[in-house]
Amino acid sequence: MSVRYVTYEGIKFPPAYNTKHSLSFAHNEFLVRDDDVFNVTYPKSGTRGTVWMTEILSLIRGRGCPGWNRTVLNSDRVPWFSTRLGLESALSYAPPRLLTCHLPRHIFPKSFSHSSAKVIYTLRDPRDVVVSYYYFCKMCNSYEDPASFEQFLRDFLNGELPHGSWFEHVRGWMEMKDMENFFFITYEELKQDLPGSVRRLCQFLGQDLDDDAVSSVVQNASFSAMRENPMCSSILLPADIMDQTKGQFLRKGICGDWENHFTVAQSETFGKIYRERMRGLNVTFPWDRQEDLALSEV
Repeated sequence: MSVRYVTYEGIKFPPAYNTKHSLSFAHNEFLVRDDDVFNVTYPKSGTRGTVWMTEILSLIRGRGCPGWNRTVLNSDRVPWFSTRLGLESALSYAPPRLLTCHLPRHIFPKSFSHSSAKVIYTLRDPRDVVVSYYYFCKMCNSYEDPASFEQFLRDFLNGELPHGSWFEHVRGWMEMKDMENFFFITYEELKQDLPGSVRRLCQFLGQDLDDDAVSSVVQNASFSAMRENPMCSSILLPADIMDQTKGQFLRKGICGDWENHFTVAQSETFGKIYRERMRGLNVTFPWDRQEDLALSEV
């Protein structure tokens, strides 16, 4: 199915949610408040993009109580403020606001630079991002159905997918890595040590949760809990937006699934381009420690 994407500042966005007006307003006119907390990712950066961090942040806000997560849709708890409907929710949201987006740094709200608002940026092994994004596009009607995984991988490496280049997205946001109002974490770290990650997030947010509250956050943000919660699994979305006969919105929630999809040649090509595009970033991610994506000079 052919999809006519919305284009803003040279980047394609899915048309069901975005308009040039909503994107332009978010970029140029949206007033960031000092107590705003932004949940930012490139698409599909862990258990369907921002969903996992949305649940974690909602639970932290509720001090571990899952009531808000179980009764209010995640897009109402943490609105996608750059989208058509999310913008309305964000503008009527009583402070302090939790907000989310996939925006690259250069089209994030201009007013952010004059605020003390906080950004939480979640990254994931880009090879797993490719696989998750591929399956998502096959079931979401706001995205073109990929012709093949090979073509989809080429488009990813060339920065031609909706939401733009993963490499530019990461490099843009990681320019803030030393700022006190910026917190970055990887999906792999969340998987390896969720309790420790929750405690680090609480410290960044100034939320003093006791051990019982942290345990409740961890329990209610588990993959199984999210799958069973219709407020975050997107099973309530109409079929003309999300055709879940073609797959599950919360598909696997694992690390390393790329190994089941990449050929040896694709892996080698990806590693070469990754090293070229990420050189000089001066950050070591969990997947960089693997020999095939090592950033050290040869």
